[in-house]
Amino acid sequence: MCRLKGVPINSSVKFRFAALGIVLLTVAIRLPSLLHPQPIDSEAMYSVVANEIVDGGRPYVDAVERKPPLLFWTYAAVFKIAGEYNWKALHVVALVWTLCAMAGLYVIGCELFDRNTGLIAAFFYSVFQPWWTWKTLSLDGEMLMNLPIILAWAIAFRRSSSRLRSELFVAGALLGAAFLLKQPAAIAAVPLGIYLLLPSYRASRSLTRINSIIQATMLTAGFFAVVALVTIVLWKQGILRDAFYWTITDHDVPHVFWEKGILLTLTFIGVCLPLIVGTIMALRDKSEIWAAKKAERTALFGLLFASAIGTAAGARFYPHYYIQLIPPLALLAAPYYARLWSRTIQPAHWLLQPRVIYAWLAFTIIFFSIKHWTGLAHRRKPSKTGQYLFAHSDPADRIFVWGQSPEIYLDAHRRPSCRYITTFPLTGYVFGGPIPGFDTRSRILPGAWSTLEQDFARHPPTFIVDVHGDPKTAHYPVNNFPILAKLLAERYEPVERTAEGVIYRMR
Repeated sequence: MCRLKGVPINSSVKFRFAALGIVLLTVAIRLPSLLHPQPIDSEAMYSVVANEIVDGGRPYVDAVERKPPLLFWTYAAVFKIAGEYNWKALHVVALVWTLCAMAGLYVIGCELFDRNTGLIAAFFYSVFQPWWTWKTLSLDGEMLMNLPIILAWAIAFRRSSSRLRSELFVAGALLGAAFLLKQPAAIAAVPLGIYLLLPSYRASRSLTRINSIIQATMLTAGFFAVVALVTIVLWKQGILRDAFYWTITDHDVPHVFWEKGILLTLTFIGVCLPLIVGTIMALRDKSEIWAAKKAERTALFGLLFASAIGTAAGARFYPHYYIQLIPPLALLAAPYYARLWSRTIQPAHWLLQPRVIYAWLAFTIIFFSIKHWTGLAHRRKPSKTGQYLFAHSDPADRIFVWGQSPEIYLDAHRRPSCRYITTFPLTGYVFGGPIPGFDTRSRILPGAWSTLEQDFARHPPTFIVDVHGDPKTAHYPVNNFPILAKLLAERYEPVERTAEGVIYRMR
């Protein structure tokens, strides 16, 4: 890691002020989320599962969501310490998580080049990680997995005289943890393993081929050790089969949203253009910035390619999927800008002049901030449905929400009566948006409706909320699902209609 020893005092003071400024900028960028009193986007789904864990339940059998277990355990740890429904604590964790990822990028940039490069890489992550929409401020899987990935790569890039490099076991363990936070993170291990086998890597460290194979094996062992440990925990909890199904098996791609993917990818390229330009300059490298770091440059381009595969793998192209591209882009672009802004090199085009890039970055920060503040401004209050259920039910009552609206459970402070906290297994709902002319009932999970009846027998719902209550806009009207339609007709009566849907109470 970089040291400040031997650096002039004035330079050291300026550097520390710059580092403090980037930290304060990060706080300011994330201020809309820090002040937001509700869960942000996917935080709602994860929080319902986490609260079930805190209340003694188990993921995948008491609350179904398709993310790996470490994500839910992380959320549950936050709520266990700070209290359930403590959104400000969750958003503080998101801020700290971001700062730790930035610190990891600083370490990598510093190790490969110098402290200014590391600082610029951290700055780029701060600016571009919450890109485009308020939804990217959430503590989602991509943000969570980025931190262990960055730390693993920081360990791997570290200069070491050891032939064995036992610390690579820790790097592999971190990559395993990243995979257990979000599935696409597993692919980040591939370019890192290849990096350890590159001839240029061996040459730069005076290693033999056997040394490289041993180090790659050490990395692999760390990865599978963590996965094996979590597998044992899941087996002990009796949910291994369910966890494997929901996190691995239940991820088909019934439809590729090409138009959405093209538009969002072009948007990403446009708003993150400084990163793209810096990465292109790293690829060209006419100034030989990466001349002594060819193995590391190859590895980072491999990480960028792997991250692009992870972004596109789900074929849904949500904005937060693109977050996994930010670390490799920041690390590839930072060395070019470090030299450009220190006037070590001259810009190849007037658009790359420092004052132009500064203006672009300032506009980006302001533009993102406006979108974040305005996007969250209308989501500060609990849903009307949640408020009604909170006021008209007892804490021990269970509820069921028919639709993809898990935030209602949180707004009502009530536990779900069925494991399907979002009803995609019951309807065949395709994540990514409606597909015109496609009847998703062919994708209903076999046995899901029997499971629903069993869950209702154990925990009868005092209230059922139908968010598809408007026949003009309903994608999944209750009448198309006889079991639920019969239950509502025989045992429930409508008591309230809100902006979110119709509330039924047990007779």
